[in-house]
Parts: sequence; structure tokens; C-alpha cells
Amino acid sequence: METPSSHLKVRRSDNVTIVSFVDRKILEELAIQEIGEEINRLVETEPGVRLLLDFSGVDHLSSAALGMLITVNNRVKEQNGLLRLANINKQIFEVFKITRLNKLFSIHATADDALADL
Repeated sequence: METPSSHLKVRRSDNVTIVSFVDRKILEELAIQEIGEEINRLVETEPGVRLLLDFSGVDHLSSAALGMLITVNNRVKEQNGLLRLANINKQIFEVFKITRLNKLFSIHATADDALADL
């Protein structure tokens, strides 16, 4: 069940939690904080979580959003889980490359590729 202010759509498929984003632009500090809290709740409730973040439809990501993703990644690792990112558009992927976050995250072209790696 989604909360009314939810920035995320969450579904499950074969023991994988798939999170897609409602917002096309993830730029505002409050929204980023709420997204981080929502994802962290998913991670906390399921040790060993297998999490796929699907960025289909996301056009813009702020540096604060990148910071939130790093925090989520650390939390997933603490819980002995797996995190995969998919469907990141070219401009956002360039930012991942410039910041070398493409080395930190396991990024896949499609959700199906990411699911196969979980």
C-alpha cells in the first residue's frame, strides 16, 4: 500500500523489490529526504533485500539525490542485500560517470538486465 505522499511505486517480483519513481525530477531536498526514508524503510524491513531502483521516466537528479543513493547503498550492504539501478537516462548516467558513482553502483541498461543480476 502506498502512502498518499509517496514518491515511489513499489512492487515485488520473485523476491525482488522493484522501486520506480513517480517524479520526473528528483531535485527538491524534502522530496529527496522522503524518497530516502521510503527506500530505507523497505531495506530495514527485509534483511537481505534484493532491491532494483528503476529510473524510467526520471529526467533530472540533483547531487543531493546522488548522496541519498549512496546512503541507501550503504544501508543495503549493512543488511547483506543487493542493490541494482536500471534505466538511467544518458545525461544522468554522465553524472554517475563524472562522479565515478558508476563504479560504486551496479547499473544496468534495462530492468530485465538488472533482475537477471539479482
